[in-house]
Amino acid sequence: MSLLPLPAIMLEPLVRSALLEDLGRAGDVTSEATVAKYHHATTVLAARQPGVVAGLDLVSLAFRLIDQNIKIDVNRADGSKVAQGEIIASVTGPTRAILTAERTALNFLCHLSGIATATASIVAAVCEHRAKITCTRKTTPGLRAVEKYAVRAGGGANHRFGLDDAILIKDNHIMAAGGIRSAIKRARESVGHLVKIEVEVDTLAQLEEALSLVPDAVLLDNMSLDELRQAVAMVASRAITEASGRITPATAPAIAATGIDLISVGWLTHSAPILDIGLDYYAP
Repeated sequence: MSLLPLPAIMLEPLVRSALLEDLGRAGDVTSEATVAKYHHATTVLAARQPGVVAGLDLVSLAFRLIDQNIKIDVNRADGSKVAQGEIIASVTGPTRAILTAERTALNFLCHLSGIATATASIVAAVCEHRAKITCTRKTTPGLRAVEKYAVRAGGGANHRFGLDDAILIKDNHIMAAGGIRSAIKRARESVGHLVKIEVEVDTLAQLEEALSLVPDAVLLDNMSLDELRQAVAMVASRAITEASGRITPATAPAIAATGIDLISVGWLTHSAPILDIGLDYYAP
């Protein structure tokens, strides 16, 4: 699995910015001072706990932007499950350059692999049901595209990428528009036929009102299991149904069992713990 179709023109500035943040004005003064100029090493990226890998394209960029002579051989591609101690990739080349890029590469790899691992855990929890696990716009500024990629690497699906690719009418929009009916009517009048319209509802009464205006999807926010079952029956496949609201791997199976289509989980991108991965000298 690759980060493509994300173009390199998107990824390279992201990695360059992270490297510049680390190198500052004087570069890697520690490696320059302690490691001989022509020293070469073979190192490995090894998982220190089990999980799912994501972010190797960013790792490759981090090393190669520092030195094109660094060679990376991938053992476990993005989307792969890894066991504790398993080698993900080997990194060979000038030692100074490897050490200079190490932390930037690991920051991306550990963070994105953590998202992929968390996603895989909740995807596994609902595997007996049709519901898809999807992320939200609750992402780290500047990292949305790669964080959403990590969700896909973990077996999840993506919600909208920004404010520009779909209409999601939330509670504040409804208040400002003067009600659900007014909000949906205005939305439908203002966009083309290819733009999807989703509306957030908190109650079954709101859902009934929304359905009369035929939205493409309904976001059922913080509803009980009984309310979700009733909502799915009311919708009767006339719109995509999405559940949200503090959903965990423990609560997701019961929510999926209501017949919901999508389960959106914000913490996958804003709070998932990293996957602990280290760069170690290779010792055959």
